[in-house]
Amino acid sequence: MTQEIHGTVADGYEAVREEFAAFVATERPDYEGQLCAYAHGRRVVDLWAGEGGPDALFGVFSSTKGAAHLVVALLVQDGTLELDRKVTYYWPEFAAEGKGALTLRELMAHRAGVVGTDTGFTPAELADDRQLAERLADQRPFWRPGTAFGYHALVIGALTGEVVRRATGRTLQEVFEERVRVPYELDLHLGLPAALEPRFRSAQPMIPTAPEQAVLDSAATGPHTLASIAFNEHAPDTVSLVDHVNSRAVRAKGPASAGGVAAARGLAGMYAAAISEVDGRPPLLKPDTIGEVGQIHSVGYDLVTRTHRSYGLGFQATADTWHAFLGAGAFGHSGAAGSQAFADPRSGLAYGYTRRRFAFPGGAAPENNRLVMAVHAAVLAG
Repeated sequence: MTQEIHGTVADGYEAVREEFAAFVATERPDYEGQLCAYAHGRRVVDLWAGEGGPDALFGVFSSTKGAAHLVVALLVQDGTLELDRKVTYYWPEFAAEGKGALTLRELMAHRAGVVGTDTGFTPAELADDRQLAERLADQRPFWRPGTAFGYHALVIGALTGEVVRRATGRTLQEVFEERVRVPYELDLHLGLPAALEPRFRSAQPMIPTAPEQAVLDSAATGPHTLASIAFNEHAPDTVSLVDHVNSRAVRAKGPASAGGVAAARGLAGMYAAAISEVDGRPPLLKPDTIGEVGQIHSVGYDLVTRTHRSYGLGFQATADTWHAFLGAGAFGHSGAAGSQAFADPRSGLAYGYTRRRFAFPGGAAPENNRLVMAVHAAVLAG
């Protein structure tokens, strides 16, 4: 039975609804997902399918990194943080094991080389950025800092978050709550209050077809590879990504690398606020800051993912990594279950997508390309 599509689109965006409906018709009957987009600060797409509804909150995994690094961008813009200062200026203990020359700019571009620790993290540590930072400060880097890059999948938010805490005396999560989430009433949480737990829809594992499973099996890595270390698969008591976000401890503390909980409205609303006037408020980021965070700082072979990747400052370079038709300088972040969120400053587009069940093969779900293309075309036509 085909899922019913709910929600609204603005005039000129009817093709987006049609594309969303066409995709959902190919999905499993239990599909749950949301799609939201803004154009120049105005919400133009607000669609959903499945039992959860528009107010459902999903684990958005690495899409959390976008919220985390919006905070860092704001603090850089304020002058509280300086990109070309050494990390040790804020966090002296980070100098251990040859990491003393690394700058904040290099850290945010995934160039630190501390993607994990030799022995891995416990589930309790993965839920707590402070504990992660303490462990990582003592860790010998897996490549010479600044010479290469690799995805710091589960730790980048703890690393940059510790710089925020040392510079401001407050956690990254607290700054996000005060300066971003509350003023814009965003359904995007780095620390989900217990009162909102009934709205959370637990993540569901991927159900691959036989050919898809063969692809996954062919890409499996050994227990001591950089990929295994970065995703904590070498730890004695490792947990799956599904179990990670389904843990109340993770949702409560909101670790800034992959512990966020959101609706598509919250993701899109955050990026709209970053680049556009929303409800009479000026953009959170000034043009120079937008240009800085969206500028590509690391591009080429990612030592962890073993694929071509592009990173700005804490954000993925969305056009080069995922959607080549977007404008230069588009910035955002995808998440493991399939979520996608970004801002395209040149077109004025802000986009958010969530889904409950993990999509094959991981990262931004494949349907995002057709959905983003439809939204982008409508924005340009308008």
